[in-house]
Amino acid sequence: MAYQTVTTSRRADISSTEQSQPDPGRIDRRAIPSHAVESSWETPDAHPIRRIDWPGAGETPRGSILFLPGRGDCYEKYLESLEQWHRAGWRVTASDWRGQAGSGRLGNDRVTGHIDDFALWVDDVAHLWQSWKAQTPAPHILMGHSMGGHLVLRAMAEQRVDPDAAVLSAPMLGFYGSVLPVSWMHRIADTMKRFGDPARPAWKWSEKPGEVPVTRINLLTHDEERYQDELWWRENRPELVMGPGSWGWVERAYESMRSLDRPDVLEAIRVPILLLGTSNDKLVDMIAIEAAARRLPAGELLKFGDEARHEILREVDPVRDRAMAAIASFLDRAAGSGQDEG
Repeated sequence: MAYQTVTTSRRADISSTEQSQPDPGRIDRRAIPSHAVESSWETPDAHPIRRIDWPGAGETPRGSILFLPGRGDCYEKYLESLEQWHRAGWRVTASDWRGQAGSGRLGNDRVTGHIDDFALWVDDVAHLWQSWKAQTPAPHILMGHSMGGHLVLRAMAEQRVDPDAAVLSAPMLGFYGSVLPVSWMHRIADTMKRFGDPARPAWKWSEKPGEVPVTRINLLTHDEERYQDELWWRENRPELVMGPGSWGWVERAYESMRSLDRPDVLEAIRVPILLLGTSNDKLVDMIAIEAAARRLPAGELLKFGDEARHEILREVDPVRDRAMAAIASFLDRAAGSGQDEG
């Protein structure tokens, strides 16, 4: 499958004010579906990590999807997409990352995201993948958003996971707005990490720890209602709240991203991969996403413009619908309509 790009230049209606008639198939974004099961799994060093599963997918499931969210994220934000894939016949699982959402903290406080090394997260996903794959029907699809997309790609590059196909939403392959070479930015981050406590916050998030800045929506989505869903979950499950990353996280992020930039790393990944990105992203670097798509032998890129912000799967309906349709089409082509139990 050759690399190809689909660019969506059509501007979406970003008002999100029109109300449609009640839909009997509507998905409640503020409730765990009754048929989904929340539980936890343990890492080899006995760290408990939350997960949610949609175990039933009909008599002949199309296969299985494992979804991994971004930095500071929680799976509650993606219930709509997860439920939609389940209704399409997939057996669906989503998981926290160690040290995020309802899976503890690795730093000095409850709102700063810290990690000693991204390799720990790669180890975690490899461990989860091994057991999850053995218990779920094929084909097996691995999906990740932002930092989750980065870690999915790294785990694939290191041959720690072996999905039949992968989908990366706004993968964190570079940071937005860097004016200096990545090597210089990495050096600066390393200096800041060594200058003080590596677990201290790398940027100011709000005057009050845990409080969401008013302008945060402008980085994430045009959809006010979907953004409010996240705030609702934060209020009702305060353990989900996370603010800035630590200097340790920033330095390790640069190191991890640079590892994927090395020659022949992405070129060795033969698995079909769909990347979704937007030139309007103010968190991750769209140029880096495009470069990665070109390097992947079976890479495809769906590129949005001003109509989409970072959280494409939580955008207004015209944007999100195009993204979900593209994912469905990609999975039809890349993973087929279902295989035997794996």
